[in-house]
Amino acid sequence: MKTKFVIIWVFLAVVSNVNAQQEKGIFGPSNWLNNWTEFKPGKADYGEASQILAGNIAVDTKLSKRDVYIIQGNVYVTNNAILTIEPGTVIIGDAESKGTLVITKGAQLIAEGLETDPIVFTSNKSIKKAGDWGGIVILGDAPINKFGSYSSVNYDLDPSLTTYGGLNPSSSSGVLKFVRIEYAGKKIRGSENFNAILLGGIGNKTILENIMVSYAAGDSFEVLGGEPVMTKMVSYKANGIDFKFTLGAQVKIDNSLAIRSSYLTSSNGSRCLDVSSYIKKEDVDFTKKQTLVAATNLTLANDSDNIDADVKAGLVKEAVYVGENSSLILRKSVISGFNPAVVLDNKIEINDKNLKKIRIEEMYFNFCKGNIFTEGSLENEDLESYYGNSVFFNLYSKTSNLETFNDFANPRRPDFRLALTKITASTK
Repeated sequence: MKTKFVIIWVFLAVVSNVNAQQEKGIFGPSNWLNNWTEFKPGKADYGEASQILAGNIAVDTKLSKRDVYIIQGNVYVTNNAILTIEPGTVIIGDAESKGTLVITKGAQLIAEGLETDPIVFTSNKSIKKAGDWGGIVILGDAPINKFGSYSSVNYDLDPSLTTYGGLNPSSSSGVLKFVRIEYAGKKIRGSENFNAILLGGIGNKTILENIMVSYAAGDSFEVLGGEPVMTKMVSYKANGIDFKFTLGAQVKIDNSLAIRSSYLTSSNGSRCLDVSSYIKKEDVDFTKKQTLVAATNLTLANDSDNIDADVKAGLVKEAVYVGENSSLILRKSVISGFNPAVVLDNKIEINDKNLKKIRIEEMYFNFCKGNIFTEGSLENEDLESYYGNSVFFNLYSKTSNLETFNDFANPRRPDFRLALTKITASTK
């Protein structure tokens, strides 16, 4: 009888360990990347444009699947108009005029694709590359932390049409669901690259689900203030930052993925997750909420075939950066193949008060050269000791991507969920 109880206990312990690992990183009973994503967009044939989008769209407008549209120059949806896009519609950004779509404050974008019929924004070049066209800007009236409660997007846009911010955290700027954005991020004269999708002052009633950004020359997702709720976001091989949150953004992001390449970087910074409260400290009203990101079940992975060699060559940097006066709750996530996993701003004093604002727990750290460091410091014993405490349930491993994930190298249908039968983790 005693032997039977021992066997049952061992079985339950194994099951509990498997379940604990299974909850980490992107998850689902099936691979939710199937059907609507495209990991080889350069080879996709989207047809020739048959309709032109240009100037201002000031009345409710619907784009239909039967046509292919081209964005010429900066196109603004204004006057509280609603731009609706049917599932399966293809919208091409003109490379010559650096086409960009801007949803101004009060207007809405309803781009609700289907898993089997996604909406696609892409380049019109025969040989596509990052930065061929602009991207998508969506502006709302949710709070930001700057003095005056308002700001405007600069870049190469009309400042009178790009204000954002306000007092309505529950506003809606529309729906983006089953949408792909490819090869965006035009270079701005005398400035940085545009971002594939920029969300300024977006309220929490905006629906943001199943959005894939691939080969962005700038950042894939930039969030300036607001209270967005984001799920099943995908950033694939961006030059810039995959997910950037600033200006007092109050963000919930879950079940989302960033795949980086050691050979794609930006002079303005290249990492998976960037959490900060401001761009210029003197512009911030500290009586307002500072940036808080609650991130659950993220998978952040470097696709290098030889992490050690790429680290030695200086090609790999941190996955996550946390700026001063910002808060991050990062849980049940996977960070694989970075140098190190997390970097804290060197202005953050390492004490209980500040570390309580940076919760990193139930993580799976794999093949990282160091886990958590202060920026510019070579010593991290205090941080390793703090986050290595068993109360945080963080696990550590050193296996290849092929061993760590279900089907990492599949060129068409990769599966970036943890491969539970292949990996062995420890608490040290």
